[in-house]
Amino acid sequence: MTDVAATPAMTGVTTGEPWAVAAVFALVYLGMFLGGLPRLKLDRTGVALLGAIAVIGLGAMSVEQAARAIDLPTIVLLFSFMVVAAQMRLGGFYTAVTRRVAALPLGPAGLLAALIAVAGALSAVFSNDVICLAMTPVVARLCLRRGLDPVVFLVALACAANIGSAATLIGNPQNMLIGSVLQLPFGDYLRQALPPVALALAALWLWLAWGPGRARLGAVASAGAASGSAAAPVTGAGAADEPPFDAWQTAKGLTVAATLMAVFLFTDWPRDVAALVGAGVLLLSRRFHSSEVMRFVDWELLILFMGLFVVNHAFEATGLAAQAVAWLAGQGVHLAEPGVLLVVGVALSNLVSNVPAVMLLLPHLPSAEAGVLLALVSTLAGNLLLVGSIANLIVADLARDAGITIDWRAHAAIGVPVTLLTLAITWGWLRWAG
Repeated sequence: MTDVAATPAMTGVTTGEPWAVAAVFALVYLGMFLGGLPRLKLDRTGVALLGAIAVIGLGAMSVEQAARAIDLPTIVLLFSFMVVAAQMRLGGFYTAVTRRVAALPLGPAGLLAALIAVAGALSAVFSNDVICLAMTPVVARLCLRRGLDPVVFLVALACAANIGSAATLIGNPQNMLIGSVLQLPFGDYLRQALPPVALALAALWLWLAWGPGRARLGAVASAGAASGSAAAPVTGAGAADEPPFDAWQTAKGLTVAATLMAVFLFTDWPRDVAALVGAGVLLLSRRFHSSEVMRFVDWELLILFMGLFVVNHAFEATGLAAQAVAWLAGQGVHLAEPGVLLVVGVALSNLVSNVPAVMLLLPHLPSAEAGVLLALVSTLAGNLLLVGSIANLIVADLARDAGITIDWRAHAAIGVPVTLLTLAITWGWLRWAG
């Protein structure tokens, strides 16, 4: 396993004043917790970027050292799959698949099972955030048209997308980071993660279809607080914003995605290089202008990653993080212990979001097995609270546009028990399989 603390990016840093760097680090992670800083119009990306500027301005790092602190393979991999996901979205693939699911002659429980399976499978390849962005408007209109309570189906969509994305090292940003930094083999991770993820998706469906809240599954959506007005979304403009299905562009995107999966599974070709080549192939298009594709690249997320790389690097160089870990070990709290890592991973993922949490914990992981556990735990923990995952917030925001209210209570009623259940399944599976 690659020792993160010993990588080239962690060497040759001028630490400057350690406590000044620590203050910047604390402010940055306060911003991660709050989603910004009080009285300033900054989101998490802005806070991370200003934190990186601050540590350079303090003399803790030079510009060259800051550039070396960024894990470029992670950034390249993330960018490349944003391009692949953009191709599929512009080709109308996600909307077409969701409509196919909606057209199936199934009852509420069967429809929910199909939705969970499709969202989970697509998220493992094309990212949970993208799947929620594409599928939410269609699912909302479907539920309102059929008279079903949309809150259950939309929260299930978010939970399934989060769970499914944990199955691979390309399903979400934090998994890309863990796989890149620890150099985890794609196939080995898939073999370890796929069984608990499949069981977790099944548990999500069983909880909603047969658990305490099953009465809501077949409930007729009211025009009140839970669902809002049903008239506008059914015939509304949301459908006009969805790209029409393009069989050729969809086939092109699926071919590149399938080829990349085969490369990851059966060759030693670096994942970032292979993905970048695949993105380049998709950009060679006579149908989609490159500016159209680039419009769907999440540049803010890329900047967030780069800012946090720099800030975390500077803080690690002060030695304060190592001292804190050593102090915890003296109190009997060892991150090398799977149980401790699970609890800390869940807590941090919901305090500061899963990507910053993973960046904090990565330098202190003792083994590749710990990396697998952290990838699963940090992703599944995103279902606990509405703010625990960007995918959750995407679903809630798009649902609001359709007149459907998903507040933190509505999400927690499903998210909390599902998270505890899926974490227990994952823990049990990994203990049994190990």
